[in-house]
Amino acid sequence: MMLRFQYPILLYALAAIPLVAGLLMAVLQWKKKVRRKIGDEVLVNAMMADHLPGRFTGKAMLAIGALALLALAMANPRKPASGEKITRNGIDVMIALDVSRSMLAEDVKPNRLERAKQMLGKLIDKLSNDRIGIVVFAGKAYLQMPLTADHSAAKLFLSSTSTDIVPSQGTVIGEALNMCGSFFAGKEKKYKAIVMISDGEDHDENAAGIAGALAEKGVSINTIGIGSAEGAPIIDPTTKELKKDNDGNTVISKLNEAELKGLAQKGNGIYLPYTGSDEVADKIAAQLGGMDKRTLSETAGGTYYSFMPWLLALAILLLLAALLLPEKKRLRSATLVPAVLAILLLPATATAQDNAQIKKGNDAYKQQAYDKAAEAYKKVTDKKPGNTIAQYNLGNALYKGKQTEAAIAAYDKALSAAKTPADKAQVLYNKGVVLHNNKQLPECIAAYKQALKLNPADEDARLNLQKALQQQKQQQEQDKQDKNKKERDKKKQGQKDQPQNNQPQDQKKEQQPPQPQPSKISKKEAEEKLKALMQQEKNLQDKLRKTNVSTVKKDKDW
Repeated sequence: MMLRFQYPILLYALAAIPLVAGLLMAVLQWKKKVRRKIGDEVLVNAMMADHLPGRFTGKAMLAIGALALLALAMANPRKPASGEKITRNGIDVMIALDVSRSMLAEDVKPNRLERAKQMLGKLIDKLSNDRIGIVVFAGKAYLQMPLTADHSAAKLFLSSTSTDIVPSQGTVIGEALNMCGSFFAGKEKKYKAIVMISDGEDHDENAAGIAGALAEKGVSINTIGIGSAEGAPIIDPTTKELKKDNDGNTVISKLNEAELKGLAQKGNGIYLPYTGSDEVADKIAAQLGGMDKRTLSETAGGTYYSFMPWLLALAILLLLAALLLPEKKRLRSATLVPAVLAILLLPATATAQDNAQIKKGNDAYKQQAYDKAAEAYKKVTDKKPGNTIAQYNLGNALYKGKQTEAAIAAYDKALSAAKTPADKAQVLYNKGVVLHNNKQLPECIAAYKQALKLNPADEDARLNLQKALQQQKQQQEQDKQDKNKKERDKKKQGQKDQPQNNQPQDQKKEQQPPQPQPSKISKKEAEEKLKALMQQEKNLQDKLRKTNVSTVKKDKDW
């Protein structure tokens, strides 16, 4: 494989080497002039008898060599991994991404396009055994990346996508489907799928017919609708103002679910509304995972062997040698330089071995061999517990291997070793996900909150925090209801068990109903009171009859 530089423009730094060499020659000439000006040559030689001739020039040459190596290291010479064949069972997936300006609507924060890209990035991570291609479309469809197993390249292309990538506006869904279908190879009526994400705003009359034709060729079409039925205004990227139509009215972009549902039905796929990046990515991955697979084999792309660490190590060695190399005879340089070489080569070799183990673990993780991945990462963490990358990857592999408690412990170690707020926020987010799935709501809420403090822009952490808080509230309400029910049941049971017939004799007397007492009013007074009561009863009955006549009950009619 041919050796290439990742940053060839940095090779211009080598132009400084002749300048440094010229400066060295000037210094040597100056030293000769000074010696001549001192006086008697015999006396000067006697004074400099303990100096080694030519040692200054040798040290300068070492320094120049170190500078040259540093310039080469910055340009990062590398070569592709030598003919590594990857064989796996998977399918071909073409992603069709809507990049029309309606995708800038902010009914999904920060806007529809950014959320769509985030969701597709998570989906690509889940399709580790599949080949992926990308088509973008607005008023016209363009191929952004053909089918490839290089998922890193796919995510790189995805991250660079914007509404400016397609000059003409509109939503040509049919053309995008047709272009996706043209890149599927083979005549088999399986192993092929399209994942389209759009707001479906413009109705494309040809889309349904194209979807049906692709379905007959065995292509499964799955659609994702992003946006809301109520819609939202569009911010013009050039003027930064709300977009208006020809009549001066603010344009409101709305999700057209009917269009996207119809395409999924015609294409023997599923339609999903956007409800969250992780949720939608999981459902689409599960849908694609249920399809028939075929054996895919190709050379690994995007994987390089870099020579930069070795060049840096050698440059440091030369600089140290230039600094420590003595110019006087009484110092024994022969034993000093090998010691420096040994000290510096050991950490360089150890770092290369650690990186090789981490790469081995990453390859096993992609193949879903989580136990092997964890074993590779653990070889690094056993030697270097402070290796953040190894600890973080170990936590992910242990979690995938259903070792929840061990995964949380690995995340805690990665958190202690992490240096930047961004790294700490990512570790806390993953720890929160594991705790969330393990039903440890208070702990996962604390992790999400810490992640948001370190990275307030992490919308996934914010969304997961809201879900966890809602679940905690529901759990607390359920616990309260269960507690109240237990108390009521206990109270009823206590009343049922209370003794009925064993009260003391005097208590029974107290509970007996009061006996009628002899009347203290005359017979005439009693008759008058009775008549008054009967008249009041008659008046009350008349009033009730009038009320019943005037208030006739009616049934609801809405």
